[in-house]
Amino acid sequence: MSSAEPTPDQPGAPARKRPKPGERRLQILQGLAAMLEQPGAERITTAALAARLEVSEAALYRHFASKAQMFEALMDYIESSIFTLVQQVQQRAQTQASSGAEQVQLMASLTVEFAEKNPGMCRVMVGDALVLEHARLQERMNLLFDKLESNFKQALRDLDTPTPTVHANLQASAVVALLMGRLQRFVRSGFKRSASLHLKESLALLLSKH
Repeated sequence: MSSAEPTPDQPGAPARKRPKPGERRLQILQGLAAMLEQPGAERITTAALAARLEVSEAALYRHFASKAQMFEALMDYIESSIFTLVQQVQQRAQTQASSGAEQVQLMASLTVEFAEKNPGMCRVMVGDALVLEHARLQERMNLLFDKLESNFKQALRDLDTPTPTVHANLQASAVVALLMGRLQRFVRSGFKRSASLHLKESLALLLSKH
């Protein structure tokens, strides 16, 4: 009789590869983001996410207490990525003396670029993926755009005054509305209509002095 293959409990059996610390958590978030990239996808359930990752739902809950926590972790990544870019623009402006309009144009363009490269996350940004989720998640995304608007206002403020002018406030608000509209159209088109098409020209019109 030929010898049987060793089982995992027998000596000589290959050790099962375990994910490194944090690796499984990252895999879960990547899986969720990938599912969100499917245009028109219905509400994502933990069961569907677990099936995609070929793990049990219990394995998901060992890393996240709820699906809301998974979305919050995606939002952490979105906020960190966007405002790191914003800070880079602000730091560059200090050395290159770029105008407020140039700063806002670059901040807005980088935000759209991030969204287009991460369509699943863009669905979170515009709230399309949060319709059936907890209301606080949408509130958090609203705050992200409020924070962006505040950065735009500060970039556009009159250098002779410590606070933004009425004109700067109106421009900042208009730029945020433009961004939200373009990202929404990008999502609703199934990621087919580019959010960045002619963005530079549109921003130039909004940020003109007249």
